[in-house]
Amino acid sequence: MTITPPALSVFETLESEVRSYCRGWPAVFDRAQGARLTDEDGHSYLDFFAGAGSLNYGHNNPVLKRALIDYIERDGITHGLDMATTAKRAFLETFQNVVLRPRDLPYKVMFPGPTGTNAVEAALKLARKVKGRESVVSFTNAFHGMSLGSLAVTGNAFKRAGAGIPLVHGTPMPFDNYFDGTVPDFLWFERLLEDQGSGLNKPAAVIVETVQGEGGINVARAEWLRALQELCHRQDMLLIVDDIQMGCGRTGGFFSFEEAGIVPDIVTLSKSISGYGLPMSLCLFKPELDIWEPGEHNGTFRGNNPAFVTAAAVLDAYWADGQMEKQTLARGEQVEQTLLAICAEEPTAQFRGRGLVWGMEFEDPARASAVCARAFRLGLLLETSGPQSEVVKLLPPLTITPEELDEGLRTLARAVRETA
Repeated sequence: MTITPPALSVFETLESEVRSYCRGWPAVFDRAQGARLTDEDGHSYLDFFAGAGSLNYGHNNPVLKRALIDYIERDGITHGLDMATTAKRAFLETFQNVVLRPRDLPYKVMFPGPTGTNAVEAALKLARKVKGRESVVSFTNAFHGMSLGSLAVTGNAFKRAGAGIPLVHGTPMPFDNYFDGTVPDFLWFERLLEDQGSGLNKPAAVIVETVQGEGGINVARAEWLRALQELCHRQDMLLIVDDIQMGCGRTGGFFSFEEAGIVPDIVTLSKSISGYGLPMSLCLFKPELDIWEPGEHNGTFRGNNPAFVTAAAVLDAYWADGQMEKQTLARGEQVEQTLLAICAEEPTAQFRGRGLVWGMEFEDPARASAVCARAFRLGLLLETSGPQSEVVKLLPPLTITPEELDEGLRTLARAVRETA
């Protein structure tokens, strides 16, 4: 496929220089359905990006679209702040019956502002309020959002520098396998906690991603997560799992922490919780932590009722019978086998992942960007991740067909060969 870069005049002259994804994908997209996007010139692209994980069920999923159109056509509430509405009630009841009760999870549900970083800010604020302490521990290569509180527990130096002010009250610790197995898990962390001369303020909480998406597809082992939960309980710290990108089925189970058998004190969800790409986020926490005063944390668009409609529809359609998890794990095995074959031919590459999130890392960091650029010219959307953009990140929709997945993986293999 030959792609001619479009005229981007209004984007280049009027839109801020802060734009990023469009620089790697110089096309003007017009339509999308399932796992494919089409630009205004009619070129088709297979999507291994899925809205950075906000489109787990594909573009314009027909089941969700029908529910949304029906709701809009009957003049259902669109904007509701935190008022009680039929759409919110339907979502809460469905979430409780389909997600929480079958997993014996006790969480209360909070609707903060509609983005992931809003949910993280709410989680951090609540943890500090409950424990009466300021410090929060995060991990190397973590990413939790772009607002100031979230940036303070984010590892990426480039993103942190954008804050323009000192980022305080966050303390980084080594993520799983940070020292390549040469140092016992949590040795440094626990020593600092127990040493009265360490200078570490007693943390209110620890925030962690079970798979670091933006940090390079770094996968925490189940035993590491269990040890972290035990450490938090022993040291009177709350455990926050940021499931914004890895939740909603991305790793297999609805929550990414299910495999480890842990029950975090606080969980954040966003991205694919609405199922349709509509802004929505949740902060979940154990009932005894619900010490908020009315209005103490709010947001104008926390009552995005069309998102509640599609969120309830997606739970009914994909999570009521347990098949989504099985399908995702099967698709994940398909990806793993292909990456194994690619890396067998490419000695400078290695791969890692879970479910339907995978990364291929190259010794030369520039190679990952070259692979993504070549893949785009071949009709496949991929992004990079990692502190040096050294990892090619695979994030296809969970609903992708085996044939589409195979097509995308073959395109990836070709892009790797042609950039060698």
